[in-house]
Amino acid sequence: MTGSSTPFETMQGYAPPTVTQFSVFLNNKVGKLFDLLEGFDNSQCQICAISVHEASDHAVVRLITNNCVVARKLLRGENLAFGEINVLIVELTQGHTLSSMCLSLLGAELNIHFAYPLMVEPNGSPTIALATDDATLAGQILRRKGFRLLGEADLPEL
Repeated sequence: MTGSSTPFETMQGYAPPTVTQFSVFLNNKVGKLFDLLEGFDNSQCQICAISVHEASDHAVVRLITNNCVVARKLLRGENLAFGEINVLIVELTQGHTLSSMCLSLLGAELNIHFAYPLMVEPNGSPTIALATDDATLAGQILRRKGFRLLGEADLPEL
């Protein structure tokens, strides 16, 4: 059949919605986290999730915002060292729990690198940021299992 795609091709071509997570490197000094967060207070970009990982001399702050373009510009303007990755935002509802999400990914032998909750509940349900070995495959699996995945446009302003 020319011109048509098989279900396998269609499934492989599906890209789930993802959001940009920024990992910001900060020196572990008093007030550095406050300075970072205060910069977002006066912008058109709001932080929807945060996770702080501290070591003795530095901290890595993971941020998800509702506008990655503005966030990137703000971080560059402050001359902060940061990295970016795409993560899944998964809505947890009755029947679509944290444990059932993990079981779904376990069945595909996908590792969860990290997960942390969002501060927003766009549809009144808890949401979790999730980084896996393969975001596309994880997204496909979770969608097939009935989980709702959110993109940046789904993240409300606080």
